[in-house]
Amino acid sequence: MYDVVLLTLGSERDAPGARCGSGEACCGGTDAAKDREERCETPRVPVLTCSDALTARGARVETVTARSDAEIDEVLARLDGPPRPDGLTWPDPDAKTRLVVAVAGDAQLRAVLRRMVRRYAPPPSRRPTDLAGNRTVPDLPPVGVLPLDPARSTTHRDLAAQLGLARDPVAVAAAVLDGTPRRLDLLRHDGGSVTLDGALLGAAGEDGTPLPWRGRVEVDDTVLSNGDEPLLACAIGNAGGYARLDDVALLAGPDPTDGLVEVAVAVPVVTRSRLGRRRVRLEVRRARGRATSVLPRDEAALPYLDDGVAGKLTRKRSWWTEPGAWAVWTA
Repeated sequence: MYDVVLLTLGSERDAPGARCGSGEACCGGTDAAKDREERCETPRVPVLTCSDALTARGARVETVTARSDAEIDEVLARLDGPPRPDGLTWPDPDAKTRLVVAVAGDAQLRAVLRRMVRRYAPPPSRRPTDLAGNRTVPDLPPVGVLPLDPARSTTHRDLAAQLGLARDPVAVAAAVLDGTPRRLDLLRHDGGSVTLDGALLGAAGEDGTPLPWRGRVEVDDTVLSNGDEPLLACAIGNAGGYARLDDVALLAGPDPTDGLVEVAVAVPVVTRSRLGRRRVRLEVRRARGRATSVLPRDEAALPYLDDGVAGKLTRKRSWWTEPGAWAVWTA
């Protein structure tokens, strides 16, 4: 039978402003009150329920709360394979330890996958011959995903909902023990992190109205914008979390299993009616490819959301696809 590690992240440091589940402040923050920290030391009900279901099936279960990258790395080390002649740290394809990540949002799942990539991606100077030519990382170990907030399946299409993953803790336990890995594409970028779902780049006013910005957007050899015209948004999709901007469809059909990234830009186009009235419509340009880049042209930093994590872009950033690099346990 398997050893199972149920991993919970003690803080949402990768998701500023987000909440750890239903109505609770983030655990592990420097400003958290003592009583709140004590509550965070107790595993959430879905974690306990999943643990009980795994134990009832004979699995040896350990619950771990990681409050730093180093503590995440300690858990991931249990998935390492035997020593290789080339000295690289490599995942064990026959590992008897299975990992379940309890997540309050996509940012927490991304935080674990980011550390997994950092652990197993070989440096370019030591690229092994058994690594696929279209990849910079080996097949990463499958993870079980345990959503902590069932409401996100309806109020926000998180990645688990998009993939049709189980949200009930008992069903998650069954998928981890009896299911099969479903391999998915991963986006890496030159900022040193990863993207599982997608990114949305663009600024907004206080009322939420998109503000124009300029940037060069390329997908492989296709130029969606050369940086001379205003843009209202740029969506980069591995999956469909950022497929729409209000009532405008940006991405036509992002697929996290097709080995491609879909990119779209929304360009405001001014037209005039026969009566001379000024009208503005949105022109959406799309392209698919193996890689994409965005180069901001304005002096002000360009705000963005990447798997729910807010940031600001001041220089060129490139994303590229790692086909089938990571996997989830599915029933």
